[in-house]
Amino acid sequence: MDTPQDADEIDLFELMSSLWKQKIIIIFFVVLSVLTATAYAFLSKPIYEARIFIQPPTLNGIADFNYGRTRDAELTPFAVKDVYEVFVHNLLSESLRRTFFVEVYLPSLPESKRAGSRDALYSDYLSELTIGLPAKDQPDRYLVSVQSRDPAQATDWVKAYVARAGEAAESEMLKNVAREAEVRARNLAQQISTLQETADKVREDSVTQLREALKVAQAIHLTEPPIISGNVSAEVSATMNGQLTYMRGTKALEAEIKNLEERKSNDPFIDSLRALQIKQSFYKDLQVSPDRVSVYLIDGTVEQPDRPIKPKKGLIIALGVIFGVGLGLLVALIRHFVLIRKTTETSNQRFK
Repeated sequence: MDTPQDADEIDLFELMSSLWKQKIIIIFFVVLSVLTATAYAFLSKPIYEARIFIQPPTLNGIADFNYGRTRDAELTPFAVKDVYEVFVHNLLSESLRRTFFVEVYLPSLPESKRAGSRDALYSDYLSELTIGLPAKDQPDRYLVSVQSRDPAQATDWVKAYVARAGEAAESEMLKNVAREAEVRARNLAQQISTLQETADKVREDSVTQLREALKVAQAIHLTEPPIISGNVSAEVSATMNGQLTYMRGTKALEAEIKNLEERKSNDPFIDSLRALQIKQSFYKDLQVSPDRVSVYLIDGTVEQPDRPIKPKKGLIIALGVIFGVGLGLLVALIRHFVLIRKTTETSNQRFK
């Protein structure tokens, strides 16, 4: 008679024989699972993915941003990295994702779906729009992809999203350039104003000095400069300033005073003024055309996908086979152990 230990032991050959006898059940579950998986694979709507690879702009693309920006002008030129960082910041910004969600994604949904949870819809949207690095060895190259049941829609959306990021980056760069040019023009205007005010003070001082010299010349009745022959004449003429200004004579002094008082502008007599005014005018009118700059480059062409990425029919059917085999074996094993248990209970009742 078998001991309890023998009864609890599993006979491998008996188990295999039992499973073989139940092969119809196993095959049934395999066929059912494969049919279900096949139906799902072929009846599910396909999902298409459109992708854009993005890389930094060229030096030629950012050249107009640096128009008039030199170290001599106290404006550091922009590097490609500086411009591209502005674009990447806008590309990854939550504000752009939200704007695109509200203005593009939501209007594309049917009214019944739009009435659902906004958070759930936004979560679905984020799963369909992805931005990342395609390769770790290229940290400045980004991949933007959009998934949709409509391949044309996926292509349009991925183009529109990248274009919006580019427009936002260009607008930010243009504002930065305009603001810095405005500040530079204001600084130059301040320098010009200071020079003009200084020139006015210098003219007033010159008139005062000439009036005092005129009083001295009138006091000694010196109408014209004294005539001195030889080298001494040149030396004296060269020093007719300061304390010797009166030696020019009353006629010359009166003429100089009248000329200074009637002068309408001191600008022609200010050194470097014209150069500053030219610089001010340049920065004041500085404008960069958006059509002549670029903040990113698209690597390759953006084509409409013609092969869906989901569902993966072969994988789904293979998983259906595996699931069917596993489920069939599980049912067969349960039936096998149930039959053994019933047989054991029946035998025990007979011996009692």
